[in-house]
Parts: sequence; C-alpha cells; structure tokens
Amino acid sequence: MSGVIGFIGLGVMGEPICRNLLRKSGRAMVAFDLAAEPLARIVADGATAAKSVEDLVGGSETIFLCLPSAKHVMSVFSGILPAIRSGQTVIDLGTSDVGLTRSFAKQLADKGALWIDAPIARTRQAAQDGTLSVMVGATPEQFSKVEPLIRHFATDVTLCGGTGAGQVTKILNNMVLFETVNALAEAVAIAKHSGVEPKLLLETLSKGSADSFALRNHGLKAIVAQEFPLRAFSTEYAMKDLSYALELGAQAGLNLRGATLMREIFEETIDKGMGDAYFPIIAKLIDPSGFPE
Repeated sequence: MSGVIGFIGLGVMGEPICRNLLRKSGRAMVAFDLAAEPLARIVADGATAAKSVEDLVGGSETIFLCLPSAKHVMSVFSGILPAIRSGQTVIDLGTSDVGLTRSFAKQLADKGALWIDAPIARTRQAAQDGTLSVMVGATPEQFSKVEPLIRHFATDVTLCGGTGAGQVTKILNNMVLFETVNALAEAVAIAKHSGVEPKLLLETLSKGSADSFALRNHGLKAIVAQEFPLRAFSTEYAMKDLSYALELGAQAGLNLRGATLMREIFEETIDKGMGDAYFPIIAKLIDPSGFPE
C-alpha cells in the first residue's frame, strides 16, 4: 500500500480530480463510488476498484474524499474509522460542517492518523483542467506533506490555518459567491426591463469595479445564457453551504442580514421545484417572465 492513493467519491468534481491525480502523480490508485459508471471510467484509465470503503482504506496510504455534504462524509467515516491505521492521511475535499471536521480529525488523531480539510473551489471545468483553488486546514508540517499531491489538480493551494480553517474559508467563499450571484441576477433583470442587453451589461461591468469571477462565470455563462444544468452545483447544495455560514455567524453572535436573505431566496427556489438545478437559477425568482419554459 506504500504510496497508494485512495479516492472516494467520483461525482461531477471527484471524477476529474481523481483522473488528474491518477495521470500526474505516478502512484497507484484505488477508487470507490456507489455509481458504477464513473468507477468503470476511472478503472479504464488505470485505477483499481475497491469493494468497499474499508477495502479502500486497507489498501491506501493517502485517502481523498470528494463527497457532496457532511451527511455523506459521516456515512463514509463510519467505514474509515475502524479500518484506519497509524500513519495514514485522509484529505476531505468537500465543503462540510466545521465542528464535524474537527471531530473527525480528533478521532483519527487518537488512532495516529491524520484528517485534513481541503475544500475545493472553482468550476467543473477547472476540475477537469486541474486548476482548482484549495483551502487547507492543517499545521505547516502537515501542509507540506500533502501540498504536492493537491497540486496535481489545483493551481492555488492555500494554508488557511489549523484544522477546520479550510472549511471556514470555503464556507465564507461560498457565502460571498451566493450573495454576489443574487446581485448579478437583480442587475440582469433590471437591465432587461430598462432597455439594456444583459450580455452587454455584464461584459461592460467586467471592465470596471463590479467585475468578479462570479460575473464572468455564473453571470455570463448561467444567468445571461439561461443555462442551469442538473448535476452542477445545485440550489440544495448551495443552501447546505449557506447554512454552515449562518451557523458560524450565530456562534459568533453576528447578525448576517445578507446571508439570511439568501437563505430565504434559496428556500423559495427549492419550494418552486428548482432545488436540483444549478443555483444561479435564483434569477428566475426575480424575473420569471424573462425565462421562458
């Protein structure tokens, strides 16, 4: 198992990340997913399929998780904990609850193993291109151990602080993103009704102080293009990440009015049956007439 990488979770982001690790690391790879199709594709690329989470942990030195939510991580953790051994490292690439992250880290530390939170940011295309941004919660020594592996699928890898700090940073990244996308949706709706072409509006804003990654991606490629695919970052997943931010705010005694309003917007979007669609679909709430069925 020396040097073997284990990878659990071959979804929209996980599969291309796993593929980049397989192609660039030069290490043997063991993979596991409940869905047969992505697992078959990764095996065709040269990985070995594990029979179970426990089987994967038993044959790996470093284990990556790329799962949709804390609920999924908790389910997998129940298989990791009994199988983990001293010296192994688990790297969680998903966005998850900070308290749970610190609990997982402590339980692994008690067995001589390491849990590192390393949530990913950017798009599905960035995952395919190996240009993700990763926010890591670890000690400097732990970071130096895992950074070379992470750089096989990321161009920006930031040590954010100790255990849980990567999650805090990613959660706040997403909170700002959601509120920015809502502002873009409102701007596009006003433009449509005021005689300014939405694509021209956002292209013009991109040349000034309103420019952002959200504008160039979520604004132009989703809201203006009216492209809200399923199997992208859904409204329900966005709601989950926003709830983590609101929980952190509540723990700090802060009144997060913008984030609270965003929660209402996401709740209404989900109630209208759009929970599975790419979250910039919130634009439909503002101006339903602008989005013909």
